[in-house]
Amino acid sequence: MKNILLIIQILLILTSCSKKQNPTLKISDNKNMEATVKKDIEQLLYSYQNALNSSSTEQVIALYSETGIFMPLGGPTAEGKEQLKESYNFVFKTLKLNIKFEIEEITVINENYAIARTMSRGTQLLYADNKTTPRIVCIREKPFEMGNCEIYV
Repeated sequence: MKNILLIIQILLILTSCSKKQNPTLKISDNKNMEATVKKDIEQLLYSYQNALNSSSTEQVIALYSETGIFMPLGGPTAEGKEQLKESYNFVFKTLKLNIKFEIEEITVINENYAIARTMSRGTQLLYADNKTTPRIVCIREKPFEMGNCEIYV
């Protein structure tokens, strides 16, 4: 039986490879570009992790595009910088995160889009109860593998 609870948080990632692709590029050039893009996305995701752990709305918002979308579990979808700001301000007033991302997969779709799948583990301090609890939202197929699952586009 699969016990998967998936939070889908969409973070629009615009890569630095927005130029038109040269049709005469060699396969090795494409692989080098893809490796560079994946490294950039990894850095972006770790910046997001650090911004969440710092409870910094400003740092989080700076990582989103103008049309970014945040879909928090149990909360309304936030679209655009103003709604994102309101949503993250609420999150950071409610709890303090101490998490670490594990990047499970990054797939480059084209020069403008990629999909990243991560799992985060750690703790959350709920200010209302002044209680620190494990940040467990997702139970994976492997025994005892638990964490918060995210997908970013």
